[in-house]
Amino acid sequence: MSTSKIVELYGVSKAFGALTVLHDIDLAIQEGEILTLLGPSGCGKTTLMRIIAGFEATTHGRVIIKGANVSNLPPDRRPVNMVFQRYALFPHLDVFDNVAFGLRLKKWPKAKIQEAVQHMLHLVQLGDYGNRWIHELSGGQAQRVALARALVNSPSVLLLDEPLAALDLKIRHHMLAELKRIHRETGTTFIYVTHDQDEATILSDRIVLMNRGRIEQIGTPEDMYAKPRSLFCARFLGETNILSGSVRSSESGVTYVDVGPGTMKVMTNGTALSAGQNVSLAIRPEALRVARKAEFPGGADDHNALEGTVEEVVFMGSRVVYSIRTPIETIKYQETSTMGHAMLTQGDEVRATWRPEAAVLLTH
Repeated sequence: MSTSKIVELYGVSKAFGALTVLHDIDLAIQEGEILTLLGPSGCGKTTLMRIIAGFEATTHGRVIIKGANVSNLPPDRRPVNMVFQRYALFPHLDVFDNVAFGLRLKKWPKAKIQEAVQHMLHLVQLGDYGNRWIHELSGGQAQRVALARALVNSPSVLLLDEPLAALDLKIRHHMLAELKRIHRETGTTFIYVTHDQDEATILSDRIVLMNRGRIEQIGTPEDMYAKPRSLFCARFLGETNILSGSVRSSESGVTYVDVGPGTMKVMTNGTALSAGQNVSLAIRPEALRVARKAEFPGGADDHNALEGTVEEVVFMGSRVVYSIRTPIETIKYQETSTMGHAMLTQGDEVRATWRPEAAVLLTH
């Protein structure tokens, strides 16, 4: 992946009347990466994509693509193409003619169109589907046609607005793998919009998490999951346990937090916090170690320990998720299932512990 910037946004804001939906967005997108705009409905992610595409004008700010200010250019004069959630294919044209449509508008020679369209249909694994009508295709096949139609024009940036939302789960996962393959083979920069955290983590080189028209956090899927910088990020990206408390003491990279009747130990990388400061601890379910109290090894550290009762056991194929009621919060614990069998049962009295570096301390 190149390290050169292909899309740059500076102070981009957007208001519809009295309602401001984007607030001073600054963002640099690298050439050749898959960047996902992730967030709940109404957070501004689709509006931001439409501004990059040229379908919406900014209220304030600049849009730079390949070093040129395109803020006032219409969509057809920007080096981008967009794939919509509903595909927007032409039902009166067959697959070949749908893909060829843009090239014919550009008045390409017939032989060159034939070569380019066939190449693109092979790329999306629809080489033998050129004569099919759109109504004869499955949802996944129609989405591939939409991708081929967008990519055949060789855009510098491909914008994908929730393109898999209409597909069922199995086909979505298959199409995510196909998108990654097509991205590798073309090298085109992808900007992807979704509210689905699984899509974002599977597909992306980087994620831009948005909330109420602002960027909440930017990072790789791994960093976003392991090192959330806010309660919103911790809660939105994956399952997490949140324990609220106040700082007892903080020095030398170690912070002690009073949570209910207990004190928790957290590694804070040298960041000193004030005694009495309200904070939260985010602990992923898989970071817990849980065993029945009678089976728990002796000599356990009193820090980072909660005792409780298993309230619910949910089998989810390759993993089992437990809900454990403690005096503080009901927490989630996750483990890999063993041939479909849970290791704990409803009603078990258990003790949950975690390493100090497994918790992320979040200030309010």
